[in-house]
Amino acid sequence: MNDAHLHMVVNHFPIIGIILGFGVLIAGIIFKNDSVKNTAYCLFIVGAIFAFASMTTGEGAEEIAEKLPSVTDAVIHEHEEMAEKLAIVLYILGVVSIAGLVANFKKLSQAKLVSFLALIIAAVGIFLGKQTGTTGGEVRHTEIRANATSTTGALPTETPGGEEDED
Repeated sequence: MNDAHLHMVVNHFPIIGIILGFGVLIAGIIFKNDSVKNTAYCLFIVGAIFAFASMTTGEGAEEIAEKLPSVTDAVIHEHEEMAEKLAIVLYILGVVSIAGLVANFKKLSQAKLVSFLALIIAAVGIFLGKQTGTTGGEVRHTEIRANATSTTGALPTETPGGEEDED
């Protein structure tokens, strides 16, 4: 298993984990259930750990991917920039989540404030996660790049007169 493979194994959880954690945290806030909120905090903490693993394996994956056809430095750089922003947000969310766990276990009055702060940070993380996932997909999936050409059905073919004709 090389770094590119390891990167693909670990890079999905930070994005999926933050989405799941966001939903669980909303449920915990609505139902005023600290156990449910704590579950969301644990998802966020694990997401931050996996973000670290993704960032660690990203350099090795870059070295492999930049040698592949149709992979440009610009595409990789855009993904790397988005991933760095997401990682910072997830690290902050992980720290806030630890504070949320402590606040819930100690029944501190700030626990409610921490849960709303975590919700806001998670929303930002979901946005950045979408951007990071998309730019990461664009590294190998040229069909989802902004400059990809789209066809509706058959590919155009050239007729003997030099004009394009759709089948």
